[in-house]
Amino acid sequence: QVQLVESGGGLVQAGGSLRLSCAASGRTFNPLTMGWFRQASGKDREFVASITWSGGSTLYGDSVKGRFTISRENAKNMVYLQMNRLQPEDTAVYYCAAKVPSSRLYDDWGQGTKVTVSS
Repeated sequence: QVQLVESGGGLVQAGGSLRLSCAASGRTFNPLTMGWFRQASGKDREFVASITWSGGSTLYGDSVKGRFTISRENAKNMVYLQMNRLQPEDTAVYYCAAKVPSSRLYDDWGQGTKVTVSS
């Protein structure tokens, strides 16, 4: 099992940027696939982005493509989500998650960090 702690959330104006961080501990970071998800109030959890161990493959949800970038630093057991051109509809709790590549489901989740985008 891996423990995940998110940070970097906060309040930002529309058009602004934030960078979320996720620190992993508890088991080897290799070869976990890491993902970011978000859940807005009253809505289902939504896939935001994922990145493979090598960083060679990334995926993005349609609503964030071209604005958000996922990256990782394996030596530091860190994953990041750079969010640019934020919009009020990006307001949500953002969660970091981890899974082994062969699994379809994410097994480990962080507690989340709140992002609020004001108009």
